[in-house]
This record gives sequence, structure tokens and C-alpha cells, in this order.
Amino acid sequence: MVPDQRIHEHPAASADWLRAARAARSLSMATLVWLGIESTLGLAAGFAAHSLALIGWGLSSFVEAAASLIVVWRFTGARTLSPSAERTARRAVAVSCWLLAPYLVLHVAYDLDAGQRSAPSVLGVVVTAFSLISMPALGMAKRRLGARLASAATSGEGAQNLICAAMAAGVLASLWLNTLGWWWVDPAVAVGLAVVAVREGGRAWRGHGCCH
Repeated sequence: MVPDQRIHEHPAASADWLRAARAARSLSMATLVWLGIESTLGLAAGFAAHSLALIGWGLSSFVEAAASLIVVWRFTGARTLSPSAERTARRAVAVSCWLLAPYLVLHVAYDLDAGQRSAPSVLGVVVTAFSLISMPALGMAKRRLGARLASAATSGEGAQNLICAAMAAGVLASLWLNTLGWWWVDPAVAVGLAVVAVREGGRAWRGHGCCH
């Protein structure tokens, strides 16, 4: 059964379903607040340390914020019980995943061409470490809610949060491993995450993002 049919046939007016919908919206709103802080601090740390890795990571937060905004839109007002709103939202989230992929690849290409290497930054380490801790919890919670709601849009946003955590891990690893001469770790992680973003975008577009 495709997700749109599940939403249509699911007793969406039940208290449990509506609680899950409110939880998905609340988590997305909380994510928006954190992404605003994360992007600001990440960019500040990146420019201060002349680190393209940190700057790129900060900019990627804007793409993730778009997915959060889409899910908030999806579960607001009459759209909460609308299969057509879910279809629109899941495709919009898919596009946001696909936007993240070329960004990561272009970022790597620029870094390699410029010979850029991540530079140490206390602020950058603190912000990325917090994301490494918090984003997996948010991502997994949204994946579970996506499955309960048959919402590929919610699951797709959760996937982006998990990608954010992996990006944070890549930035942290590169800051340390560069001191050992392992400069290739950061671009290798970024390319791998680009592949994951394309895959998750495809799953969301087809409506399979609610699967674990």
C-alpha cells in the first residue's frame, strides 16, 4: 500500500495519529531554531578560522531548514489530514535532499582545487560536537514518526538530520586528522553523504521514506 493510500485510509482523526502529527511539527519547529543557531555559529567559526569545511557545513543548514519548514507546513491547519499535502511535502523534501547533494560535491571540488584544509576552531568544534550529539536523536525520532504517520516528508527530513550529524562528524574528524596529514577524510565523507542525499531524495519522492 502506498503512503498516500495509507494516509487516506488511516483513522487520521484518532488522538494517537494527531498527537504524532503535532510531535512531528514541534520537532521540526525546534529543529528550525537550532539550525538558525547552528548556521550562524558555524559560519562565524568558519570565517574566523578560514575553514571552508566549517563554512560549507554552516551553509548546508539552510537546505536542512527548508525541509523543516516543509514539514511544519505539512502538519499545519487543514493540511494535517490532507493526502495531497503529504504528496506535495514529500516531493519538496526530496528536492531539498537533491539540492544538498550537488552542494556537497561542488564544495569538495572547490576545496580540492583551492588546496583548502580544515583549520582548528574551538567554536567550530563545540557547535559541530553538539550537532553530532543532538541531530541523530532528532533524525531517528522523525524517522519513527514518519513511519507512524505514513509521511515520507517527515522521514525525509529525519534523513537530512542524520546526514547533518554525519557531516558534523566529518568536519570534526577532518579538524583532527588534518594534523596527521589525512586531509582526504573530509572530502571523502562529503562525497559519500552526497550519494546518501540522492538516495534519500529518491525514496522520499517515491513515497518510501517512511520505511526504516
